[in-house]
Amino acid sequence: MKEYVFYKLFGKYYIDYSIASATGLCNIYDMKWNKQSLDVVGINEERLSSLVPATYIVKNLKSEYAYYMNIDSKTPFVIGASDGCLSNLGVNAIKPGNAAVTIGTSGTIRIMSDKPKCDEKERVFSYVLTENHYVVGGAVNNGGVALRWFIDNFASGKVEMAKKLSIDIYDYVIEKASEVPAGSLELLFLPYILGERAPYWNANAKGAFFGININHKREHFIRAVLEGIIFWVYNVGKALEETTGKINTIYATGGFARSDLWVQILADVFDKKVLIADSHESSSFGAYILALYLLGIINKMDDALKMVSLTKEYKPSDTNHKVYEDMFKVFQCLYESIKQYF
Repeated sequence: MKEYVFYKLFGKYYIDYSIASATGLCNIYDMKWNKQSLDVVGINEERLSSLVPATYIVKNLKSEYAYYMNIDSKTPFVIGASDGCLSNLGVNAIKPGNAAVTIGTSGTIRIMSDKPKCDEKERVFSYVLTENHYVVGGAVNNGGVALRWFIDNFASGKVEMAKKLSIDIYDYVIEKASEVPAGSLELLFLPYILGERAPYWNANAKGAFFGININHKREHFIRAVLEGIIFWVYNVGKALEETTGKINTIYATGGFARSDLWVQILADVFDKKVLIADSHESSSFGAYILALYLLGIINKMDDALKMVSLTKEYKPSDTNHKVYEDMFKVFQCLYESIKQYF
């Protein structure tokens, strides 16, 4: 998508290293198109865009677009990077041990590294931000979309109630779920309603509720959905720790970061401190920081530390973590036990 936009604006096809490193066609160690991969898919290098670093600056905007946008045609355009790489930069998760967790429609957990990290079990991957900054992590298909699915199909009657109270439907149902104790009375949700990516990469994975008993009400199911999504991100996080080292602090971003309950569940499951940045749009802010650095307005990207305003801190509950630790063991076993039937 970005390649096409740049082609329209400048008449040339470019692709930045971070996007290219996600294609499976690029060698992230020499940043060249990989001939073996190209042979597998049956194309040659001439069919692909020119590889450039995320720090690449393009000028000479086509006159019609310069006129339309009312800017000088010599205005520098920084090609930038992928949303995932920039998200880490935008929330200050750029030091070892600092992870960025984003949950919107889908979800991710990523850590910055000074070199690529190879997971021999093929659970997580390395993106390239710059020659000295690599983002290692994994993405999950089922983030907020799983909550949306449940609300649309099993809590639609609450929409009118939320409207009468002038409350957002998500705030309303999550507030009800906050009245339920951690663990949702041993109700577990496997959130694979759209198949799943990291760490198992199984497009055939299916969702499930497990442990239902007569005491469970709608609010227990809603909390179980929130917990199940975090459990799966935690599963990726454990694979990430095996690959890159221990996670010490988590920076939360995305739509879920507006929910105190959901972020507290994240802190309790991981047993880590969670920090919230002032801006939930971390990828956009990361792009802004990258541009400032390249234009010489800041001296180094680490100066972003001074620019990111942290507004809230969540500390894990030992009691809740113990509940989640026991439930997570069951959660992992469930996937392994039923995957043969997907």
